[in-house]
Amino acid sequence: MSPAAVAEADQEPQSSHSAAESPHPAQRIGVIGAGASGLCAAKHLIEVGLDVTVFEIGTQVGGLWCYMNDSGRSSAYRTLHINTAKNVTNFRDYLFKDDVQRFPSHEDMHAYFKDYAEHFGVMERIRFNSEVAELKPLFEPGKEDPKWEITTVEDEKHVFDAVCVCTGHLTKPVHVPMFQDDFKGTYMHSHDYKEPEPMVGKRICVVGIGNSAVDVASDVCVHAKRCVLVARSGVWIAPKMVFGVAFTDLTDYFMKPWVPSWLRQRLVKFLVWCVHGEPTKLGLPPVTERVHATSSGTVVNDIAYRRIDVKHGVERIDGQTIHFTDGTSGEFDVLVAATGYLIDLPFLSEDIVPRANNHIRLWKRVIPPEWPGLYFIGMLNVVTHSNLWAYEYQIRWLREFILGNAATPSIDEMNRDNDTKDRYIAKEFKQTIRHTIEEETVRYFPELDRALKAARRRAARR
Repeated sequence: MSPAAVAEADQEPQSSHSAAESPHPAQRIGVIGAGASGLCAAKHLIEVGLDVTVFEIGTQVGGLWCYMNDSGRSSAYRTLHINTAKNVTNFRDYLFKDDVQRFPSHEDMHAYFKDYAEHFGVMERIRFNSEVAELKPLFEPGKEDPKWEITTVEDEKHVFDAVCVCTGHLTKPVHVPMFQDDFKGTYMHSHDYKEPEPMVGKRICVVGIGNSAVDVASDVCVHAKRCVLVARSGVWIAPKMVFGVAFTDLTDYFMKPWVPSWLRQRLVKFLVWCVHGEPTKLGLPPVTERVHATSSGTVVNDIAYRRIDVKHGVERIDGQTIHFTDGTSGEFDVLVAATGYLIDLPFLSEDIVPRANNHIRLWKRVIPPEWPGLYFIGMLNVVTHSNLWAYEYQIRWLREFILGNAATPSIDEMNRDNDTKDRYIAKEFKQTIRHTIEEETVRYFPELDRALKAARRRAARR
C-alpha cells in the first residue's frame, strides 16, 4: 500500500461506540450477498459486536470473482485479471499475499476473498445455498424501530433490525433486441463468455467498447478467422503499464481532493496519449463526452496487428449478415454483446426502491430516504481508486448510523440531495445506464465525511 493510501485509510470513518454502548443500535443485521461488498459489510459490522447473518445464493464467496460460480451470477472468464494493480485494489486492512501477481487474476481474487472471510470470522456467518426470495418491511415507511423480513426460496423467514443489500450491479445483462432476435448465428452476452476455444476458426463480432468487450475481443482474435469490435462511442483506453509502473499506481498519486477534477482528467488523458495516442488513430470514434475509461494492455496491439477490425455501429442484421454504419457488411458465426448490465433486485419491490432506467435513488449511494433500516453497499461504479476501497468507506460510514452514533437528515433533505447528485451526474458524464451509478472517489469520500460530521451533530442533539 502506498503512503498516500495509508494516510487516507487512517482518515476513514471510525466508530466511536460498540453496539452494546450505543443508545438504540440495531442488533441483528442481514446481509444479502457474499461477494466483495457483502464480505466487507459483514466484516465491519461483526467487529463492533453486531449479530450478522449473510445470505449467499451459491456455495462460494467472492461473487463475480468466482469463475464458474454455481450462483450463476458471475461474469468471470478464464483469462480475467482485475484492471487495477494489487496495492490499490485490496481492502485497506487486509493486503494481498506477496506472491500474488501485480494484476491479480480471478483465481487470485477468489482466494483473497476466501482468506478475508476466514480471517475475520465472516465465513461462519454465511448461509450458503440461501437464495433470498423476498425482502419486505414489517412497518410503515418513515416509522421508527424498523424491522425487515427476509424470506428464502425454501420459505424460511428471518427478521432483522436492518438489512444491507450487497448483490452488486453486474448480474442482469442488457440484451439489445436487434442483436438477440435478428442475428441467426450464435448469440451470447459477454456475461456468458468463458473461454476462447469455442471461437477457433469462427467469424466473431463483439459489440461494445467497455472492459469486457475489449477483453473478449483480445481473447478470441488470435483464434478466430475474423474479429470485429463495434465501438458505438469513443473512449480512452488506459494501458496497464506506463514507464514501467502500473497505470493505476501512477495515477493514484494525483487522485487527491485538492487536485481539481479537470486537472486530474487531463493528466490521465495525457498518460494514455503517451502510450496509446489519440483513440481516433486506432479507428475508434472521437471522445466527445466524459465516459468511464476502458483498461486494456492488449487490444491496442491487436488493432495495430489487424487481428481486430473496428467498426462504429450496426445498421441492421439479416440472418448472419451484419451491416455496419460505414456501409460495409460481413457474415459472422458469433455475435458477442458486451452491452452492459441493469441493477437486479428481484427480491425487492419497485414500490420500495424504484430503479427505472437503472436509476436508483439512494442518499449518498447507500440509504433509501423513505425506508430506515434498508441499506445498499456497492451500488456504485468508481472512476478513481478501487471499488473495494469504496465498499470499505461506505460500510464504515454506514456503521455509524446503524450504531446510533449518527442520524440521517429529513426525507425531504435527502431527496433534495439526491436531486443535486442527479444533476451532477447528468452534467458530468455521458447519459448511459452505466453512468447512473458513477462516482469519483476523490469527490465522493469527502462528501461522505461531511455528511457524517453533520449526522453526528444531528444525533447528539436528539
